[in-house]
Amino acid sequence: MTLSPRQQRIIDKLHDTNGVLSSLEITSLFNVSVQTIRKDLNELSELGHVRRVHGGISLPGNNHNISFSNRTVMNLSAKQNIARKVATLLPEDSTVFLGIGTTPQHVALALLDHPGLTVVTNNINVALTLSNSSKIQTYLAGGLVRPGDQDTMGPETTAFLSKFNIQYGVFGVGGLSSKGQLLDFSPEESSVSRVIMENSERRILVADHSKINRYAPVVTGTLKDIDILVMDFLSEPYRQACMGFDSEIIEVGTTSEVLPC
Repeated sequence: MTLSPRQQRIIDKLHDTNGVLSSLEITSLFNVSVQTIRKDLNELSELGHVRRVHGGISLPGNNHNISFSNRTVMNLSAKQNIARKVATLLPEDSTVFLGIGTTPQHVALALLDHPGLTVVTNNINVALTLSNSSKIQTYLAGGLVRPGDQDTMGPETTAFLSKFNIQYGVFGVGGLSSKGQLLDFSPEESSVSRVIMENSERRILVADHSKINRYAPVVTGTLKDIDILVMDFLSEPYRQACMGFDSEIIEVGTTSEVLPC
């Protein structure tokens, strides 16, 4: 199900706050009836985007990610902008890791006209997308298939990925802490991202602004472990938190200027 612009704005506002919005705050944002807002919130709750709480809504349970199909409609334009920028960073005839998540899938779409690429992935949707191009050689890692996330995981997956020496590793993240930590929702997700980082000459993290200060229980690394972070935009507090890291940030929501982080 595609979210309406109003529903997308509700989710964006929820991420911009502390993860909780009262019904009064939501109704004040829109010139619509309480019944209309209630219908929006019920649909968002059924899709797993929000959790209904007394007097309003909150983000879903902290220890689990939203399903892949529901995440595909969240911050869609931001992910597409990020993907287009990443495509400009990857030369033709290069080797690329594409990790799990919806943003790497958008990167795959942006790469369809890139000739001569060799792509290694455990993201089933990435492999299906790239299979439409005869100009790209794609390797899909085997392992346990996660239906809700549409990827492969486990020791077989990481062992396969470890066989490669890749020029560019592109991967997502469950959340970014205020300390610059890269967070994931499970040790298995973390293991895949670590293998990508360890076996890539240049590491590119892709994340939209909703990942900032989003909780996930597993620490995969820090911003020091990546070379480039491509985002739509950063909040000023998070920009200040980045000052101690050597990685670069490219913001695509406003400009394509490369900023030190």
